[in-house]
Amino acid sequence: MVDHLANTEINSQRIAAVESCFGASGQPLALPGRVLLGEGILTKECRKKPKPRIFFLFNDILVYGSIIINKRKYNSQHIIPLEDVTLETLPDTLQMKNRWMIKTSKKSFVVSAASLTERKEWISHLEECIKHLLTKTGRQPCREPAAPWIPDKATDICMRCTQTKFSTLTRRHHCRKCGFVVCADCSRQRFLMPRLSPKPLRVCNLCYRQLLAEKKREAEAERRQAEPIHSAVQGYEPSSGDDSDKSDDEKAEQWPADTEFYTSEVSWSSFHS
Repeated sequence: MVDHLANTEINSQRIAAVESCFGASGQPLALPGRVLLGEGILTKECRKKPKPRIFFLFNDILVYGSIIINKRKYNSQHIIPLEDVTLETLPDTLQMKNRWMIKTSKKSFVVSAASLTERKEWISHLEECIKHLLTKTGRQPCREPAAPWIPDKATDICMRCTQTKFSTLTRRHHCRKCGFVVCADCSRQRFLMPRLSPKPLRVCNLCYRQLLAEKKREAEAERRQAEPIHSAVQGYEPSSGDDSDKSDDEKAEQWPADTEFYTSEVSWSSFHS
């Protein structure tokens, strides 16, 4: 299907329509050999509450964004390379059914479809594209995906100290390493995780200690590996080290228990065949 649609006029028109819906805030999506395979609305489990998001599946990327006017205007465009994606089917909850997790090295999140059939279609198409890309590039699947953020409403107390109760004045925070909902006292540390961000990110105290220990082990391993090289170089003296080169949150929203996220009368997803 990809070979059949690639470089065709209908495929170019479909991609141009998606670019137009995102407007100037979106990135260009047209590339030689890129094919739009399907699109649909999925419910994404966000920090405050589940929200509908538009998703577009291409043969090499997954694009999603916020819905302003369906079929006409979207924003907050996100582009995920499929080579970095792994999937995990999840059990239903009272609030969300037909769930699965989209996991990447930078961000992981939960989505749900309007029906079990739609979930099977999404997962089937995603897995086929991922398999094809990994075979083509020779890359290995992502082995260390980012932890998904646990929704704010999942807990009323800090998930680390289990003592602090959240309120309008006591804010919730998220550890960027484990995704737990934690209080300010349990997440005062910052740690640089280049895989996630070029800036140090908030982490809980437990993850901070683990990350420090891991960094220390890596430094020790590098030192041991470098020792034979140093000893083999005659007259080598390591530097004395004398020279120096100096060079989120809103008030928690309430989610009514009777909120309906799915309407069986609406066609949510469609895949080109």
